[in-house]
Amino acid sequence: MDRTFLDLSPCGPLRGALRVPGDKSVTHRGLMLLALSQGEGRLYHPLKAGDTLSTARVLRALGAEILEEGPHFRVRGQGLRLREPEDVLDCGNAGTLMRLLLGILAGQEGLFAVLTGDASLRRRPMGRVAEPLRAMGAVIDGRDGGRRAPLAVRGGRLQGIAYTLPVPSAQVKSALLLAGLFAEGVTEVVEPVPTRDHTERLFRHFGLPLAVEEGRIRTWKTGPFPARDLTVPGDFSSAAFFLVAALVTPGSEVVVEGVGLNPTRTGLLTVLQGMGADLEWRVLEGEEGEPVGWIRARYSPLKGVSVDPGLIPLMVDEVPALAAAAAWAEGETYIPGLAELRVKESDRVRAIAHNLRALGVAVEEGPDWLRIEGGGVRPGEVEPFHDHRIAMAFAVAGLPVGVRVWEPEWAEISYPGFFQDLKGLCAAS
Repeated sequence: MDRTFLDLSPCGPLRGALRVPGDKSVTHRGLMLLALSQGEGRLYHPLKAGDTLSTARVLRALGAEILEEGPHFRVRGQGLRLREPEDVLDCGNAGTLMRLLLGILAGQEGLFAVLTGDASLRRRPMGRVAEPLRAMGAVIDGRDGGRRAPLAVRGGRLQGIAYTLPVPSAQVKSALLLAGLFAEGVTEVVEPVPTRDHTERLFRHFGLPLAVEEGRIRTWKTGPFPARDLTVPGDFSSAAFFLVAALVTPGSEVVVEGVGLNPTRTGLLTVLQGMGADLEWRVLEGEEGEPVGWIRARYSPLKGVSVDPGLIPLMVDEVPALAAAAAWAEGETYIPGLAELRVKESDRVRAIAHNLRALGVAVEEGPDWLRIEGGGVRPGEVEPFHDHRIAMAFAVAGLPVGVRVWEPEWAEISYPGFFQDLKGLCAAS
């Protein structure tokens, strides 16, 4: 079969303002909590893309009524009791869906379900969620001793535990907190390094039990809770590509409006400022607990930096975008703490190194680090490795000189219309 590709001509200054699609993490979690609520609620401005449409489809199979109303979702929940599915639940490429759903299904007494996904998702580690859930009493089995999908879950009685995250993971934390809503006693998650806190903010939004202090997050068994409308902010991870495009393309100035500015997500802004980026942003309001505002990026001569490893959990999805910026920065950029990127939609460390070399950039790759010698890129061809963020990051990296992106449709996993928006900013100049 012939492969698809997209040739992007060299782009002059990027100019203009745009809004990016809704936050993927908040959309996943909002749909799940509305499915567990009683009554009807609306999810305004959600992301409607591959991963989140998988979540809607799976939740429908579990009994939730999810209707599309223009750009929004209307959800009628099943309360805390979901319906046993008639078939295998296909999670597509959505790791967030599979991991968080394990936490919910583990507490559904008597319910049996099998979860699978595409080839990429079936390779990704699930033991990090299954093992602490088993400690709570969950019955989970699957390939590789229940560490990889397909996974079979039989819901049962759960007991709260205290669990310290061995590696920073908002998905593991969220799965345990969701399971804790069904468990006897207190469920406590200890995170030595902060991770994104969308689940905690949504627990507060829906009035669910939650106590947070000094890296300890606790929840406990809840009764039925009412549905509430929720507005989803723009996705900072999607905005990151346009910020970097503006920073590396001479004469550019881009404003992203209505974007989420949750401080557990914006580590990239700190790193880019340290590289000399001309960035400014402002929080204008809170969307149901999520700070929202605008970010302006202007072209800036960047300099390489050594990234603080403590910032990586606050920008784990933005590392491909950072690598694109580092390719254009003067000098060396060192990015440590990347073990988690080996088990994303692709091995992102390998994918980043491959594509940097394809664009003529010198790069060294270690087990959990990258060392990038910047100074600019040459025209070339880039591979997405079945990974939406790799496709978008290296389209941006090659934009000032021209680049061929193979299989650009992978961007639609999180950002339908990405390339149209990118071309629109180029045309506006």
